[in-house]
This record gives sequence, C-alpha cells and structure tokens, in this order.
Amino acid sequence: MRTAMIIALGGAIGSLSRYGAQTYIYKLYPFVFPLGTFLVNMTGCLIIGLAYGLSEKGDLLTPEWRLFLTTGFCGGFTTFSTFAYENASLIRSSDFLYLGLNILGSVAIGIAAVFLGILIVKVL
Repeated sequence: MRTAMIIALGGAIGSLSRYGAQTYIYKLYPFVFPLGTFLVNMTGCLIIGLAYGLSEKGDLLTPEWRLFLTTGFCGGFTTFSTFAYENASLIRSSDFLYLGLNILGSVAIGIAAVFLGILIVKVL
C-alpha cells in the first residue's frame, strides 16, 4: 500500500506539473507546433534518465524515490519518458529488432488508434 501511495503522489504531482508547464509555455509561445508537449516530453526524458542513472550508481537513490520519480512523477508528467527509456534499454542490450518494432509500432499504431477512437465515436 505504501508503494502505491508513493507512485500515486508522484503521478499527481507529475500530472499537475505537465498541465502547468504546457499552459505556461503555450501562453508564451502560441505556435501551431506543440512546443509545450515537446518540452515536457524532453524534460521527462531527462528526469527519468537522471533517476535511472542515480539508481545504477548504487545507493544514490532509494527504491522508493526511484518509483516516485520514474513510475509516479514521470508517468504522470509524460509516458514518453518511459517510452524513451525503454528504447534506450533496447539499444544498450543491442535488441535492434525490438527497438525498431517498438518505435514504429508505437508511433504508427498509436496514431491509428487515435483515429480509430475518433471513428468509433462518430459511428456511434
């Protein structure tokens, strides 16, 4: 139960941080390009990389803090950071076939799923 609460707290803070950052960035730079989302995604990637880097160095980050930052905060802030980390792990283990499948599949099927969802709602 304690672990779930740590993750939930991190997720709530991450979600609120994403909303605040995207809103603030859009007010500053109201471009067609989704700069807020892009910057949030890249920041999340940096944070998850720092968290896993600290975890790999030894006792620099407790398991609870790793869960709070990675699964909780970054999960609420952006799932793109997890996607990027998992792809980096596939590169590090030289699993290039799975890397390609994950990148192409996630992007292509993800976009297709969005359109499918929109189509389902229109048909109903």
